[in-house]
Amino acid sequence: MNGSPARPLPMALGHLGLILTLCLAAGCGGSPREQQKSAQETSSGTGAPAGEQAATGGAGERLPFKIGLMTSTVSQGEDEYRGAERMIRRYGDRIRLVTYPDNFMTEQETMIAQVLNLAADPEVKAIIIAQGVPGSMAAIKKVKESRPDMLFILDNPHEDPQQVAGYADLSLIPNELKRADTIVDLAAKMGAATFVHYSFPRHMSQELLARRKDLMEQRAKSHGMRFIFVNAPDPTGDQGLPGAQKFILEDVPRQISQHGKDTAFFSTNCGMQEPLIRAVLDNGAIFPEQCCPSPTHGYPGALGIAITAEQAGDMGLIRQAIQEKVVAKGEQGRMATWPVSIGMVTIEAATELAIKALRQEIRLNDPAAVRGEFEKAAGVSVDMVPLEGRDNYYLVLLESYIF
Repeated sequence: MNGSPARPLPMALGHLGLILTLCLAAGCGGSPREQQKSAQETSSGTGAPAGEQAATGGAGERLPFKIGLMTSTVSQGEDEYRGAERMIRRYGDRIRLVTYPDNFMTEQETMIAQVLNLAADPEVKAIIIAQGVPGSMAAIKKVKESRPDMLFILDNPHEDPQQVAGYADLSLIPNELKRADTIVDLAAKMGAATFVHYSFPRHMSQELLARRKDLMEQRAKSHGMRFIFVNAPDPTGDQGLPGAQKFILEDVPRQISQHGKDTAFFSTNCGMQEPLIRAVLDNGAIFPEQCCPSPTHGYPGALGIAITAEQAGDMGLIRQAIQEKVVAKGEQGRMATWPVSIGMVTIEAATELAIKALRQEIRLNDPAAVRGEFEKAAGVSVDMVPLEGRDNYYLVLLESYIF
């Protein structure tokens, strides 16, 4: 059903208050200037330490403790960064925000040092890492040696799930295994005869992503759909993010010329989403979902949508702006996402869970508390299940929204 979710969803999403003021039109890929940002830079005009966003003001209550947030820069994962900025607006200088390097695979020591810097502040009682890139477990271990009481919440951890569950107090991640079915089923519903999956060895070394790819292939076969795995350049490799984006822009037309317009495309990397959406839209193919599904992930930059003051924080208006562009291209019914930003929702839910746990109002890994904060932040129902054998690692899933 075009312009509506696969199942009815509440339309009142304005309470999210996600004030996306700068760089949002650039999407996850970011502008050339943004692609040069790293954890070593100083926030413009703030005088904050290297890699740290100054947190001043705030309209909410003043907490008796601080929460540390670590996210990627705008160029690697804008939604998490913007979600963290929203928490700063809510709680002011009670939130400390640092970023890990864009090239986090080769700069793990820098990432670990940033976490240790947060933990060195005795007022910081909980640290949220979004996303939980490699090195997160090592950072947690080092902090716990001197601060065993420190709470750690990981968003979208990249390391082995069972090991992560032994280090972090709480982990939150999209249900990647179940998404194998939902993404391919949605592609089939949109008319796909071929499914192209872009990734690279670093991502395929992650258990959940590798298993999801295999399950996607099996699901595609059950629909009589061709499944094609394409090994793309790693954005953290020699070619960097620009090289990976260039590859996507060149390869999508090649795949369509070979397999036709009823080809669905999916990539495991955030930085590839904007060029992938643009190439799919320009060439009339199918795009069922991003790696980190959200109306703000890749779509605004790919479609040339500037988020106005009226639209800021209103996922319904942002979806409407996207739909107008999709319809104008004749692609209605062939592009989709989740109704809200999973990255932003997770940051908000994790922050509120940490605050309530520190106040001893909840048990941090209580499933009812976790689900409640997720649904409060998202404004929609959330499907949530624990990782098998673990009570502190939750897999979440939202419904699809088809433009």
